[in-house]
Parts: sequence; structure tokens; C-alpha cells
Amino acid sequence: MKTAAKQAVLSIKDLVITFGADGSRGPLTTVVDHVNLEVRQGEILALVGESGSGKSLTARAVLGLLPDGAQASGSIELDGEEVLGADEATLNQVRGIKAAMVFQEPQTALNPVQKVGWQIAQVLRAHGKISRAAARFRAIELLAMVEIPDPERRVDWYPHQLSGGQKQRVVIALALSGSPDLLIADEPTTALDVTVQAEILELLRDLRDRSGTAILLITHNMGVVADIADRVLVLKSGQVVEERSVFDLFAAPTEPYTKALLAAVPRLPEAGHARPAVALVERLEDSLLTPILRFDDVSIVYPSRLGNKAFRAVDGVSLSVRPGEVVGLVGESGSGKTTLGRSALGVIRATSGSVSFDGTDLGTISATNLRGLRKGMALIHQDPAASLDPRRSVGQSIGEPLEVHRFATGALLRNRVGELLESVRLPRSFAHRAPGELSGGQRQRVALARALALGPRLLVADEPTSALDVSVQADVLSLFADLREEYNFACLFISHDLAVVHQVADRVAVLRSGELIEEGPAAEVFRSPRQDYTRQLVAAVPIPDPLRQREGRERARVAPDLTVAV
Repeated sequence: MKTAAKQAVLSIKDLVITFGADGSRGPLTTVVDHVNLEVRQGEILALVGESGSGKSLTARAVLGLLPDGAQASGSIELDGEEVLGADEATLNQVRGIKAAMVFQEPQTALNPVQKVGWQIAQVLRAHGKISRAAARFRAIELLAMVEIPDPERRVDWYPHQLSGGQKQRVVIALALSGSPDLLIADEPTTALDVTVQAEILELLRDLRDRSGTAILLITHNMGVVADIADRVLVLKSGQVVEERSVFDLFAAPTEPYTKALLAAVPRLPEAGHARPAVALVERLEDSLLTPILRFDDVSIVYPSRLGNKAFRAVDGVSLSVRPGEVVGLVGESGSGKTTLGRSALGVIRATSGSVSFDGTDLGTISATNLRGLRKGMALIHQDPAASLDPRRSVGQSIGEPLEVHRFATGALLRNRVGELLESVRLPRSFAHRAPGELSGGQRQRVALARALALGPRLLVADEPTSALDVSVQADVLSLFADLREEYNFACLFISHDLAVVHQVADRVAVLRSGELIEEGPAAEVFRSPRQDYTRQLVAAVPIPDPLRQREGRERARVAPDLTVAV
């Protein structure tokens, strides 16, 4: 006897979303083009595609949260009720009760000046009458449901007192406060470390299994898709190009675009397989190279402030980066990665020990001499949109370091900016554009061009690809390798994405709670880690293969002391 098909919690038919309607002067632009999808009870549907593919707009249309200027047509049904075009009063009865959204960045979803319990209570009151005591009790229940430790106490904590993973759990608790049938998770793990990401994915699976909640997962991380999704719908330029079960899609994708997405996913090495060493470093005799950057027993302590105790962010780290070498710095949030990177640029001074650039101790040098040294170093930020001044053109942003350090002016400056744009595979005409006119990948290329303007000997790259789609990330990493060959810079590459670090780094250093616990050739560390903590990091990286990923997760559940082989 066949099992009856589960009910569709969400049904979208012929959804079209356009911009430029209602008499605006601009041309009509279709950003979502006749999309059809269903999410059934207890099912996880992954919506994947590059930036601009229409993933988030499709999801936001379900809750009536489209931006100004957007027009939607077609049909969106939640539990059989039409919600597309519904008035605000109807939508308020839908939001949080029939469907709720978990946003990408918990830092912006939570009010920093209100306790988390108060914020959950406010949402509960919005859904119906409830006493203060009952709201507090329910808030504690929800925090326990999302596995916040000691919820009776942490219900009175502020967001800044929680880790990144705990903040994301609070955001999920807020979404669950109305017991919705559908949970829309928009890039819920993008900003999280691999171990925290694994915990959040386990939480979403558990919610689905316990309550039958349907989940619409929006992500560009194909490893996450392999780990958690039942079905996958691939969007490109607002159109559905492929929809299949997760096992069929990964085993035999039919569309070239899907094949390209899967091919672009970086992977960690399997046992017995090592990434070939970078040719440039192979040609160098390590023992003859004087480090361009050196940390000698470095400790960095943030002093006590406003009642908070002094915090030791970096504890006795010794590490070197040789000319032309890329050293990956990995570890969870709070491990000291970014603090160590900032000290390499002389932004933060070591409390004890020394940080040396090209043989000069950055802790003893004068501010004037440090300014001169900084010509030889550059920083690549995580978010290029935040590092580029929106009021300045691309050309002005790239040329600013050349002007500040009086390297070039006039026609010479314009020519150098053009050369830098071409070196990052952008046309010279982009010099006249504003940052807001560029895609995320193009902005990151501009950030690279700006960083290379003075021909630095050292780059500090702080999560430079974490905000990029997988195919754009692959292009930027390929560009990074070419630029490294051309400019022969050294790089301290900070990332929580171990597969990316494995792809670009010669050596890797693993930090935990400010201490350096493991260091060695990248392929060796990731293939055969010596420390338990490194093994845990490697095991937490989802494999972009649903069969192997789920088999490995099951082995880890049955025998948690055994490391998942990747």
C-alpha cells in the first residue's frame, strides 16, 4: 500500500517579480521569471543559485516582504491560503504563525540594547495575549528547544553576551515562537564557523524531525545542501533550471549551470590524496628565506573596560610567513585570527612578544616610520562593499593609496589604475563606475586591485571570499593565484572555510582560544591532523556529496570519538 503524499505547506505557481513598474521611467526588469515550487510538510527544499538569481526575493515574496518598487504576480499559497497580494492585516496573521524567516546575519536581526528574553516575549505578545510570566516561561522553553545552554539564566542576557552560533539559535527561537508550519532560512550558516555551522544544521534537522516543520533553505553552500536538503531547486537569472532530489542532483546533474556550480565547490583532500605544492614555493629553499612577517611569542590582551574583565585574545603565538608564501590562519570565532591579522599590520600592538615586518619590530617603531612601512603591506576586507567608499568612483578608490603615498598623479595615476583593473580581469572603463554598480565578485576584484596598488610584499586577507557565491568564489580564488604568481606577495589568509584555505595556502596555522595548537603544510594538516581540535574542525566541514556526508554524520553519531574521514 502506497503512503499518501504529504501536504504541501508552501505552493508557488508562476511567480513573476519585476522592478520598474507603476510609471517609473526605468525599463521593466524581470528578476523572478515564472518560478514554480512546492515545499511539503517535514521536507527541506534547498533554493540555490548565484547572487541575483532571485533566491531571496522568491522567499521574501512568501511573507510580503518585497522591497519598494517590486511588483509580484502569480500565486503563493500557505496551507492552501492565497497570500500573494494579501493586505497587511492578513499578512500579519501569516508572519510568524504560518511562516517565519531566519535571516543570514543574527547581529542585525537582534536588538543590541534589549535582553533576548524580552525580544522573544515581544514576538509572543504580537501573536496574541499572554501574561509577562507566561511569556518569560515560553521564552525559556524556546531557548531550551534551540539548545541554548542554561536558558533560565541566559534569557536575561543581551545579544553581545552570546557567541555567533548562540545568537543564530536565538534568531531561530524567535522564528519558532509562533509554531510556524514553514521556516524560511536565508543563508543561516554563512557567517558561522564550520563547527557552529554543523550544530545549526543539526538543530534544523531536529526541528524538522520533531515537529514536521517544512524548511525552505536558501544557500550558496553546496556542502550544506548535501548535508541537509531533501530536494534542490536551482535558479539562474530568475528562472528554474533544474529541480531534483538531492541525491540525483549531485550524482548526475543534467544542466550545464548546475554542473558548473558543483565543479566550483572547493574540497578538502581525502586520505591518500594531497594537493600539489604551489610551484612558486617549490622553487624556493625555505631555509634560505628570511620571513617577511614574524610573530615571536606574541600575546595580546584587551584591558578591562566598563566592568568587563581583561581578555587575552592571543596567547604566546610564534609563527612566520616567508616571502611569496601564503599561510592560512583558521579557527573558530574568538580564536584570535583577526586580532593576529591586525597586529601584523601594526593596527594592534602586542602586549608581550614581538611582531616584525621585514625585520622591523612593529611594537617599537615610531608612527612616522610605521606609515612608511605600511606601503609594503595591505589589507583585504571580508566585505568589499564596506571597504569601498560609495561616494567615490572605482578609479578614485583604487588610486587613493597612490595619491596618499605620492606615487602617481594625473595621467600616470589614471594609467596605473587602468593597469590594476586589467590585472584583476576588469576593463579600464570600470574606473568611472560607482561601487554600487558592481556585483559582489566585481567589488572584491576592485578591493584586490586597491590592495595591490603599491606593490605590497604582504597581504592580510580577512575572510575575503566568505560573502561570495561558490562560482564567484572560484573565480576570485583563481585570480588570487594568478596575482600571487605575478606580484610574488606573501599573504596571511584568514578564513573559517577550511576547503578554501586548503586551495590557496602553502601552510596552515590552527588557533584555538588564542593559542597556536597546530601548524604545517596545508595538505598534510587537513589530510592527517595531529590535534583533536583540528580533527574536529575537519570533520565538521560538510562534504559536497550527500551520500558520503550523511554516512559520515551517522558514523559520528554512533561513534562520536571517531573522526569523520574526508
